[in-house]
Amino acid sequence: MTDLRHYDVITEPVITEKSTLVSEQNQIVFNVAKTATKPEIKAAVEALFGVKVKAVNTLVRKGKKKRFRGRVGQQSDVKKAIVTLVDGESVDVTTGL
Repeated sequence: MTDLRHYDVITEPVITEKSTLVSEQNQIVFNVAKTATKPEIKAAVEALFGVKVKAVNTLVRKGKKKRFRGRVGQQSDVKKAIVTLVDGESVDVTTGL
């Protein structure tokens, strides 16, 4: 049985034009928890999808300022993880967990 903490680490897969382009280089993009570390992300992907991970790169996209009905609001910061898989491994993120 997989550990339930793995579901807290990986929030959702990112399905954009750019993330589908990097999937050709054996990479997957996920939104992850802000407190997640690279070893935690690696362990979660390996446990949930049953694949071998070569590397994990992370970045924090800062929230934008947006206006709604004249009031200024702030979007939340989002931490993303770009996970590189070992050659020969693949994951179909469109099916979900």
